[in-house]
Amino acid sequence: MEYGFTTAAYVVAAVLFIQSLGGLSGQESAKRAVWYGIVGMALAVAATVYGPGAGNWLISLVMIAAGGVIGWYVAQKVQMTEMPQLVAAMHSLVGLAAVFIGYNTHIELAVVQGMDAAAQAAATGFAATLVHKLHDPMAGALVSILRVETFLGVFIGAVTFTGSVIAFGKLAGKVDGKAKKLPGGHVLNAGAAIVSLVLLFVYLSTGSTLALVVMTLAALFIGYHLIMGIGGADMPVVVSMLNSYSGWAAAAIGFSLSNDLLIVVGALVGSSGAILSYIMCKAMNRSFVSVILGGFGGTTGPAMEVTGEQIAIDAEGVAAALNDADSIIIIPGYGMAVAQAQQSVSELTRKLRAKGKTVRFAIHPVAGRLPGHMNVLLAEAKVPYDIVLEMDEINDDFPTTDVAIVIGSNDIVNPAAQEDPNSPIAGMPVLECWKAKQVFVSKRGQGTGYSGIENPLFFKENTRMFYGDAKKSLDALLPMID
Repeated sequence: MEYGFTTAAYVVAAVLFIQSLGGLSGQESAKRAVWYGIVGMALAVAATVYGPGAGNWLISLVMIAAGGVIGWYVAQKVQMTEMPQLVAAMHSLVGLAAVFIGYNTHIELAVVQGMDAAAQAAATGFAATLVHKLHDPMAGALVSILRVETFLGVFIGAVTFTGSVIAFGKLAGKVDGKAKKLPGGHVLNAGAAIVSLVLLFVYLSTGSTLALVVMTLAALFIGYHLIMGIGGADMPVVVSMLNSYSGWAAAAIGFSLSNDLLIVVGALVGSSGAILSYIMCKAMNRSFVSVILGGFGGTTGPAMEVTGEQIAIDAEGVAAALNDADSIIIIPGYGMAVAQAQQSVSELTRKLRAKGKTVRFAIHPVAGRLPGHMNVLLAEAKVPYDIVLEMDEINDDFPTTDVAIVIGSNDIVNPAAQEDPNSPIAGMPVLECWKAKQVFVSKRGQGTGYSGIENPLFFKENTRMFYGDAKKSLDALLPMID
């Protein structure tokens, strides 16, 4: 009965998770998709707790309740602007869980192998599963497979853990966002990977705890050094990539635990994260292999020198241009998120549309620090979905646009991507807002932004800099839109 209920519940949960991923592809279906995921996870947890081999009910319920309370508290405290670093933090926990479960599997296998026949016969739960494998005619092969699964789960989990911690630090501003490597660079990463591969064969033949521990240390270093070597401009891809790593770690542990749902969910997360990372790399004209190897390669010469002057404009000047304009495109970036200006942007949009003006939003695939970051913020502010367009849908419309407003963006509107072959973002598709008749850039100051790349857009003749906090600047602008 327990096996039947658990299997049926896992099948339903897997279907719900697939429905959830499918629904997240569109803004209008995203809310429903989130509920599919919530129900699926609740069903999966219930089936696991109730399923065969479950025990320690009190501890399980206490831990579930504690996790729920912590999750609720974090959800209440975290602002939408902090969502990228929260996602990175969650990935680190998945990686750490994979490491702990892998070590638990290693310890339980050693314990079961040391049991006498009577103790093995009385074993329950996961230990009973291991006993069954040890008494199988293919016991040697099954143990070898289990060790490979355990080793890979710990390796991927350790890389995910330290990589996610560094990603969190960079996104939160606690670690320098610039790409940094230790002396030796990629050779150190390759050396640690080769050591791990050698240790896999040692662990496979001996089950040595020392081999597993040394590999874990090497994997922790790889995760740290890989992400330290990736610059701020590539952080959206890094978050997606770490999401993929966490999925593969979960899948590997699912094989170790013989948990079909964990295998399915891990494969879903791993493959979807990898596909998204590839799509984002293509959108940025980045080599997927280059990014996952920690920024391998680079430019061959110095970046083009940017000359000229950034000309400032006040709220009155921006308001006059908007009142005269017929078509307006707004380009949001991470600066809008930091200033929490999405509500002000929404109100500006409402007022402009009420005057009969055409207002649309241009969203770059990697705007913000998380895929879909800007879409979520605009949806939260109740900006209509039908005027929020992707780069490919709107880029050709800039030459016929009266005013383009850039709010806290830098790399995604940087013409150096097209004009300077030595720019760190050379070849990256960007929003060609400089082709509009007038461009207003809402920016705190004259700094280069998170990625540290100078932007020639700010110096062009048709560009004016609307300095100041984005929310305060827009709030000062709103009363002048008549």
